Amino acid sequence: MFIVERFWQEFVKFSRRTEAQIKQWAKRYGFKQEPREILNAAKGEHDRYTCVNLNNSRTIKFRIFKGTLKYNIIIATLQLVDYICDVAFSMSDMEIERLSWCSFVEKINKDKYSELIQYLKERRLYINERIIAKEEE
Repeated sequence: MFIVERFWQEFVKFSRRTEAQIKQWAKRYGFKQEPREILNAAKGEHDRYTCVNLNNSRTIKFRIFKGTLKYNIIIATLQLVDYICDVAFSMSDMEIERLSWCSFVEKINKDKYSELIQYLKERRLYINERIIAKEEE
């Protein structure tokens, strides 16, 4: 939840939802400085139309993403959720708090998440590859 809130604008762009759609189907909890604060805010009374829905004790639902029938977008979205989980389980709260969007996407395993990398590039959310400029003659 902290990762989604921290990089809200990037996730909205990735999601393909408008601000009006977000407010209707996937409201945010609001950014807090510490991950624990966002979790505490999410434990309060909320309907199911939140960006990360915790209403069911057995599931966590990522509602921020707009539905699609395009295979590459479905796979990229699943890979993003998997990557978010990898980061959440492998990093401490302090490490996650220090993450920038660039460092978040820079750590993506290009072999494991190739569709995600491609989709991030298409949405102009991945700009971590070096560009070698040719010298003018």
